[in-house]
Amino acid sequence: MNTLTEHDWLLGISLLCAVIVFGNGFHYLVFRFVGRHQTESQRRILGVGRYMALPARFVLLTIGLLIVLPLVPRIPIQLRTQLELAVRILLVVCIGWLAVGAVYVFQALTLNRFDITVADNLRARRVHTQMQFFRRILIGIVLVLDAGALLWSLHDPTLWRYGTGLLASAGLASLLLAAAAKSTVSNLIAGMQIALSEPIRMDDVVVIQGEWGRIEEITNTYVVVKIWDERRLVVPLSYFIEQPFQNWTRRRSDILGTAFLYVDYTVPIEPLRAELQRIARASSLWDGRVCGLQVTNLSERTMELRCLVSSVGSSENFDLRCLVREKMVEFLRNHYPQALPTMRFEVHPAAPASSDPAQSDFTSSGS
Repeated sequence: MNTLTEHDWLLGISLLCAVIVFGNGFHYLVFRFVGRHQTESQRRILGVGRYMALPARFVLLTIGLLIVLPLVPRIPIQLRTQLELAVRILLVVCIGWLAVGAVYVFQALTLNRFDITVADNLRARRVHTQMQFFRRILIGIVLVLDAGALLWSLHDPTLWRYGTGLLASAGLASLLLAAAAKSTVSNLIAGMQIALSEPIRMDDVVVIQGEWGRIEEITNTYVVVKIWDERRLVVPLSYFIEQPFQNWTRRRSDILGTAFLYVDYTVPIEPLRAELQRIARASSLWDGRVCGLQVTNLSERTMELRCLVSSVGSSENFDLRCLVREKMVEFLRNHYPQALPTMRFEVHPAAPASSDPAQSDFTSSGS
């Protein structure tokens, strides 16, 4: 039986140190070269160092170990086999880890060309929504392939025989779980429908159950809607397939908004219409498409005036409507204060006292 001498131990430790030094050195050179060809914003957006630096370091180190392990003399055959198997398993796991990081970098590289902060961002929101779903599919495929490579690296027929039975049992168990988790399966199918038919996209403006907000996150089972007051509404994916909801940015983000005024019948309409045009033109919130004032209703005391204005987005339109209300009320107060809603009372003078003696006698006798 071969035994490791002191010289063998020193050689093994030296080879291990060489693997660490050369592996880290090569890793440094590669990522330094990649970093030199990227700007600071690209490094921050793509995240190559964040997603791939650590798994790449482990891949290089495990490859180095596989190379130098046969060079260590007088290692027992059984121990050498076990060490090689352990390093090989570690390498397969690290390659899967690196592939998952590559998926995230690919997503960042794709989404970097589609900015959802611009005004006309329909295509960008479509790509962002689809990439959220496809990223999870790609990661699932990577994990399945990595698990298969891990089993293949073991080279144990017994394990494969037990694995076949395990897969058959897993197939039966998956049917039972699918029947028990009907809502989860429906959400997964709804996720595929949403990615392909696109009833909602990332950053869409929606109204759900009376709540106005933007689509912040789309997962495999639910959607997070960021409400205007910073609350979060978590909605199952199946809701957007089975229930009606409002999507204000389905085709375009521009939108019309109304501001109502209630004034007296004596107010002239044309000066108010001209003032609304002046307010809209002076504001950067107006997109120049629609601006009009109409009498939309009459009651027994007031007229209802509708100010209709357009903007490039719902947030801008809300601010523009508030501005129109403030400026129009200010205009009415300064130029037509009598036109503001008032309550009228008419006082009639009292009837003069009767001078008829007969009426006076009748009154006296009656009392």
